[in-house]
Amino acid sequence: MVKVREDYASYGDGQVDIAAWVAQLQQQMPLENAAQLEEACRLSYAIDERAVREERQWAPGASSFATGLEMAQILTELHLDQESLVAAVLYRAVREERISLNEIEQGFGSAIAKLIDGVQQMALITTIHHPLKGNVLGQSQGQIDNVRRMLVTMVDDVRVALIKLAERTCAIRAVKNAPTEKRLRVAREVFDIYAPLAHRLGIGHIKWELEDLSFRYLHESAYKKIAKLLDEKRLDRDAYIRKVVASLREALGDSGIDADVAGRAKHIYSIWRKMRRKGIDFSQVHDVRAVRVLVPEVRDCYAAVGVVHALWRHIPHEFDDYIANPKENGYQSLHTAVIGLDGKTMEVQIRTHHMHEDAELGVCAHWRYKGTDKSSKSAASYEAKINWLRQVIDWQEELGDVNGLVDQLRNDVSSDRVYVFTPEGHVVDLPQGATAVDFAYRVHTEVGHACRGAKVNGRIIPLTRPLKTGEQVHILTGNNPAPSRDWLNPGLGYIQTSRARAKVNHWFKLQDRDQNIADGRAVLDDEFGRLSLRDVNLERLAEKVNYHSADDMFAAVGAGDLKPSQVINAAQQQMEPHSRQLDLQLPKRRARPSRGEPEVFIHGVGNLKTAMARCCSPVPGDPIVGYVTVGRGVSVHRQDCLNLLQLQESEAMRVIEVSWGQQPQKGYPVSVDVQAYDRSGLLRDITVILANQKINVLAMNTARDQDDHTAQITLSIEVHDIDELAKLLARIRQLPNVLEVKRRHVQ
Repeated sequence: MVKVREDYASYGDGQVDIAAWVAQLQQQMPLENAAQLEEACRLSYAIDERAVREERQWAPGASSFATGLEMAQILTELHLDQESLVAAVLYRAVREERISLNEIEQGFGSAIAKLIDGVQQMALITTIHHPLKGNVLGQSQGQIDNVRRMLVTMVDDVRVALIKLAERTCAIRAVKNAPTEKRLRVAREVFDIYAPLAHRLGIGHIKWELEDLSFRYLHESAYKKIAKLLDEKRLDRDAYIRKVVASLREALGDSGIDADVAGRAKHIYSIWRKMRRKGIDFSQVHDVRAVRVLVPEVRDCYAAVGVVHALWRHIPHEFDDYIANPKENGYQSLHTAVIGLDGKTMEVQIRTHHMHEDAELGVCAHWRYKGTDKSSKSAASYEAKINWLRQVIDWQEELGDVNGLVDQLRNDVSSDRVYVFTPEGHVVDLPQGATAVDFAYRVHTEVGHACRGAKVNGRIIPLTRPLKTGEQVHILTGNNPAPSRDWLNPGLGYIQTSRARAKVNHWFKLQDRDQNIADGRAVLDDEFGRLSLRDVNLERLAEKVNYHSADDMFAAVGAGDLKPSQVINAAQQQMEPHSRQLDLQLPKRRARPSRGEPEVFIHGVGNLKTAMARCCSPVPGDPIVGYVTVGRGVSVHRQDCLNLLQLQESEAMRVIEVSWGQQPQKGYPVSVDVQAYDRSGLLRDITVILANQKINVLAMNTARDQDDHTAQITLSIEVHDIDELAKLLARIRQLPNVLEVKRRHVQ
């Protein structure tokens, strides 16, 4: 790894002593390995120095080293951990392709490389897909909302979002002397995307800076006008605030309230927004003059309000209780406007020290990295992905679901949606599990009809593969638009959305009736054969599914108006009792618990007695496992029982699955024949499907024909209904080399 030859390196317009800079950071927050951060700084500087030599010039504002240090300073103020600081220092060098992620991983570890990669994934929005160009970022308001939600759903680790916010803060600071076009583009992006994200994360001071700086470039004349009005009265206003602070501090002290009182900073954009929202001029904005009161406890907040209102006259309709009713990002405070000294209006904000930390740092005030296992399942859970949202929902649920706000917050970044890109960079939102076929029909009906394949991020994928948030999807189309009938088979998994299914159904409905009859007949013949349903009275079956004739029924199936599964279920009910194997089988036998013992059911075995193990004495609700004893039935242990753990090591074959509660749903034995060209891994692929569908296998036999190289596999399985069997057969039929799969007919 390249090292800087000396401690001093260029940073902005001056020099920075890297060792001293790291030592200064260490005074603000503890560093686990200061040497690693120093090494990252030296590497970043060496990369910049090399770029200068190769390009023979130092482009203003292009220093990835300077930007990295500035990002790290911002993240230090947010109390982030050392991994975040190292990732921030190196991020721009990776983004500018001056060093690879593999080199970062080798030099600094996979955790830091993963953070940088996550920030790059967020940068897809602006650097690869360019969806944010043009007027209002080239997007409708709905598109912008999608991008905002996508930013949140993409973040597996909230630090990724914070590093990206720090990078965009540096970007908006750096465009002061940039060309007008770049200033406007960066400002629009920051204003529409990253300031709202900072708001959602509850990081007040970052949000205010991003809003003010972007407002400065987007509405230059309005910004300058308000800035001038603020500056003209600044000295008088500062003197007035000092008198107010002294008076209020004395009154609070006399009331026995321990409080910190200070003037509050004014934000130009918030003043302008309030003027526009209320239709008032600058002189009528109450929070131009403002003070903030910080107290130890919530009860002190309300006591302080009483003191303020006793000291000065309250302005009607200008009191907001954000403690009882927090804002959507968790912000809590009391806001009141009064007519203060000399008859001048002013705003007073009152909150606890803890609320103030939350308002300034948001999610950072709650996020703790030390001592957490980032690879654990809990760290990858929804709670860990978006901890700040959980906090807001918990607060709202304590107060009651006010006007459905809890549902709104849950749905806003819920995990049941995915957000993907078109090749042009527009965001398309789909339900979780949606496929490329669903995406094609969401883009345009004709694209869906002509869909023949799909590429995700440049690689061809199966049309049944669920899409993931952040992927760029390109649909491969054919010359003759014609959807496949297989798309309508739920068991094959081509379509998950009702919109796409309706479009495919409509296409087939418009086709020639004779062709629909032929197609429908072929589909049903195939289904009857696979499920071994014979001697079906088609005319009676048509009446049962509400059609006048068999041809009408075939035409409806061919046009997509009638699902084959509906016909199969009706046929199953119509058949004679001796042919209805699924309906004649007895339910699975269950274990009989010992007298006086709670009921325990044993999976996959016959009628065995059970007894609660005395070593751990499990009770209903405890996670349990069974151990088959010699002559005494099944001994039921808690999963964490030490004796059981020893038995699992020495006699694992005797440990079986058991559960508390009601008798499992009745299952019926069925035999299935699979014929396929023999190949390596065929049996494994079939067992994977059985496991994924949670099908209980009673027996399995295989035979190989040496002459034609085919394999015959007979499965004895348990299913709960005909739909489950149909889905299983459809999945197995999709496997490579499978020639035929059908239910074995029983005489």
